Amino acid sequence: MEDLESIYTDVIMENSIKTHNKYKLIDKDKEEHGHNPSCGDDITLQVKFDGDMISKISYIGHGCAISLASTNIMIDLLKGKTKKEAIKLIDSFLKMVNGDKIEDDELAKIGDARAFKNISKIPARVKCATLAWETMKRVLE
Repeated sequence: MEDLESIYTDVIMENSIKTHNKYKLIDKDKEEHGHNPSCGDDITLQVKFDGDMISKISYIGHGCAISLASTNIMIDLLKGKTKKEAIKLIDSFLKMVNGDKIEDDELAKIGDARAFKNISKIPARVKCATLAWETMKRVLE
C-alpha cells in the first residue's frame, strides 16, 4: 500500500493552493453545499449555466489539500462542458477513485484528475477527493 506522501503529487500540491476558482459567484444559477465530517472539508459550489452548458463554477469554503486540489481540478475540467458531458466525467472520476476499472479513453478525458488514481488505496482520503465531484453531481441532477 502506498503511503499518504505518495498521494501528494506535484499536481495535487499545486492545485491545493490555487485560488482562481475560490470566490463568491454573484450571478449563480445553482448552489450546493458539501461537507466531509471526517476531515472537516466544507465547500459550497456555485454554478452558472448558459443553456445546457456550464459557463462558470466557483467554490467557497475550506478543506484539506486533497479536497481543495480535487475541487480546483474538477472546476477547471467541467467549465465549458454540457451537463451530460460533465456527468460522464464525474462518473469516470468517481469510478477511478473508488478503485473500479476505468478505460484508458475515460482516463485521458479526466486530465489532471488522474493524479488521484491511487487514492483508493487510502480509503480515509477517498471522501476528501470525491467531495466536490459528488456535490457537483447533485447540482447537475
